[in-house]
Amino acid sequence: MQNKRVIVGLSGGVDSSVAAYLLQQQGYEVIGLFMKNWHDDSVTLSDDCPWLEDSNDAMLVAEKLGIPFQTVDLSKQYKERIVDYMFAEYQRGRTPNPDVLCNREIKFDVFLDIALSLGADYVATGHYCRKETVTLAGSATLLAKNVPRSAALVEGTELVEVPTYQLLAGADANKDQSYFLCQLSQVQLAKTLFPIGGLQKKEVRNIAAEQGLVTAEKRDSQGLCFVGKVSLPDFLQQKLTTKKGDIIQVPASHPMYAQSPENTPAGFAKKFAYTAADGKIVGTHNGAHFFTVGQRKGLAVGGTKEPLFVLAIDVQKNCIYVGEGKDHPGLYRTALWIDQADVHWIRPDLETGQPLAVQARIRYRQPLALATLHPTAAGMYLVFDAPQSAIAAGQFAARYLDNELIGSGVIG
Repeated sequence: MQNKRVIVGLSGGVDSSVAAYLLQQQGYEVIGLFMKNWHDDSVTLSDDCPWLEDSNDAMLVAEKLGIPFQTVDLSKQYKERIVDYMFAEYQRGRTPNPDVLCNREIKFDVFLDIALSLGADYVATGHYCRKETVTLAGSATLLAKNVPRSAALVEGTELVEVPTYQLLAGADANKDQSYFLCQLSQVQLAKTLFPIGGLQKKEVRNIAAEQGLVTAEKRDSQGLCFVGKVSLPDFLQQKLTTKKGDIIQVPASHPMYAQSPENTPAGFAKKFAYTAADGKIVGTHNGAHFFTVGQRKGLAVGGTKEPLFVLAIDVQKNCIYVGEGKDHPGLYRTALWIDQADVHWIRPDLETGQPLAVQARIRYRQPLALATLHPTAAGMYLVFDAPQSAIAAGQFAARYLDNELIGSGVIG
């Protein structure tokens, strides 16, 4: 094999370390690049400097493997594309996913551009997912005119083979990270490798130990993407203003829950509309924008048999509505809506404008649920076979066909 150049995003963790080793064993020319994406000490825990520790571990891995190593500072782009967006979404009462955005905007955009400028053929990461390639027949005439691939993949004359990339779940079901990559495109996948996607986590650690890599027993990162060892509430409270507001408990017996929704995708997706008159004030909070739908911890309200869960957030009136117990009917809906501007296809050739049976999830580690996609001119409805808990605006709803991730969208 001709030595192709791969730039690995060495994060200082065991997964990217083993990814670099495996690529080296496969004959690639491997370069390690550490992304320094955040270094605002005002929002990290005291006495911790996580990016410096991770950078040092990444450098030690590169030295052990005998590969070149560099650090690149992407903190400006990270703040503009991830942090500012995240704060704006929370201020609107929505629930963004910074890890999904980090992959779309930083790792597989800014970082990919840097890698290509350094002569790389591919970038590689330590994600637990897999990529496969299939060929589809496309119109040579349309492709020559730079028509989007989805439009060029049609039946007709002058057909040529068009490579199409599939993003598959990782072989380790407990570590599958495909959800975090639900906003990637065909262009990005064409230049990306996932060396550990076919391995179990235990196998990855065993390889690291056998090769004497310093990251072999290092714990997986639990903080925000590249922000470090800090909890989300701490992060938000240091950047967003506080404002006292009411916590209103809505009883499960409220008449609105007994009303059957209109038997249409739009009817199933309709949200409950709450007012202060629907319940009683049971406490106060420091800002509705600090909470998310489905949240249980941090309410600081006692006196109930079961825990309270956030049902809805009203940032205009600075109120949060809560219900008792995980089975409260206000937590559940059967469908969700995605605006057309927020609809994304990893496999654009599967976009037919017709209903499509899929599996879907609205958060990481959630089991896949059967659903049907209903496209419209303005966007799409995703209607589940069974009610789903805590569907929150701003989250990413990822769509699968078996173990292949085919697209996603931001919940409206």
